[in-house]
Amino acid sequence: MSRPLRLPTAGIRLALAASLLLAACASEDAIEEGPGPSTAAAPTAPGASQESMVGLSDDRILFGQSAAFSGPAQELGKNMQLGILAAFDEVNRQGGVHGRVLELQSLDDAYEPEDAIVMTRHLIEQEQVFALIGAVGTPTSRSATPIARDSGVPYIAPFTGAAFLRDDEWDNIINLRASYNQETEEMVARLTDDLGITRVGVMYQNDSFGRAGFRGAVAALARRDMEPVSIGIYPRNTTAVKTALLDLRLGEPEAVIMIGAYEPVARLISWARRTDMDPVFMTVSFVGSNALAQELGPDGAGVLVTQVVPFPEDDSLPVVHAYLEALAAHDPAAEPGFVSLEGYLAGRMVISALQECGADVQRSCLLDQLIDRGSYDIDGFELQFGEGDNQGSDEVFLTVIGSDGEYHPVHTLHETAIWVIE
Repeated sequence: MSRPLRLPTAGIRLALAASLLLAACASEDAIEEGPGPSTAAAPTAPGASQESMVGLSDDRILFGQSAAFSGPAQELGKNMQLGILAAFDEVNRQGGVHGRVLELQSLDDAYEPEDAIVMTRHLIEQEQVFALIGAVGTPTSRSATPIARDSGVPYIAPFTGAAFLRDDEWDNIINLRASYNQETEEMVARLTDDLGITRVGVMYQNDSFGRAGFRGAVAALARRDMEPVSIGIYPRNTTAVKTALLDLRLGEPEAVIMIGAYEPVARLISWARRTDMDPVFMTVSFVGSNALAQELGPDGAGVLVTQVVPFPEDDSLPVVHAYLEALAAHDPAAEPGFVSLEGYLAGRMVISALQECGADVQRSCLLDQLIDRGSYDIDGFELQFGEGDNQGSDEVFLTVIGSDGEYHPVHTLHETAIWVIE
């Protein structure tokens, strides 16, 4: 089960902001007048705080998602939502978790940090969600995470590999995926070890996401006594990449590592291939693989993308087989993809922790189960947490877009020639 997706317009955003202001005033009044009636959705279990029971009732658990459902990153939000709902619907068809169905309320932050603040506050204060799941992006997460922490709300499986989300200071964040540092290390290792490339350029989005990936690439190069031969930068939520392309060309790179969303990344690659510039192009998982291949069309052949989940059509893997069945049951017309598989894994991870918590589930139990239990096996996809480690998976997979427009798994860059036919 899920609530209808809402895509707030500018007017609705203003209304949300106004409602938050009224809520803040009401809270101040409550301090003056004493506590009012309980707003918890279920009776408080012995020893449980009132806040830990928000988003719970006898028959449901409500999760919230602030993500991009419009703009250049919208396919990421839509597919994370798709995968989470496939996992939730799968368990709901079996009666839910200890008799409670899981629901997801999704709001559109358009991949803008300011909107992420408004949507996150609305989900916590108005919708009263039990936990947040499947956020999209580094700049939006940077804005939303302090709000979630201050409210005691778990912030689970954001679609970003940013290093700051993996800091020890957080006690409410659970990461599913490998980090951007791990993805860029794999890129540089393959470029240097497999192909002997020494001239690497970097293109990145000019915000906290782009800078996180850029720092990872620079660090990976520095470990090999290298540095970028050229750097291109473009503004977030635009396709204004012409200046970035010109700057990259100055260094005559043999390869370009790209930290950006699918539309600007595709635009730069297509423009480059219409000139005499044709390096090896590599980009991180956040790009949105299916959307990138669609945007690129014939220009996509040979483009490499690091992934943080297994190949989404390899049903020889038990977890992928389960994902494909759940996806087909939820939406028979949906196309499998890396992003929705990550969403599905996020949903399955939460379900496993909730099942361990039992009927008297609390927010603290959800977090403790993930960290204290240490390891989770989701149909063969291993997650390992622990003291000071809030990231479950360290896996990085390499894929290439073939001349057929489809993604293919590769282990070394020598294998790309098999899939790219001139």
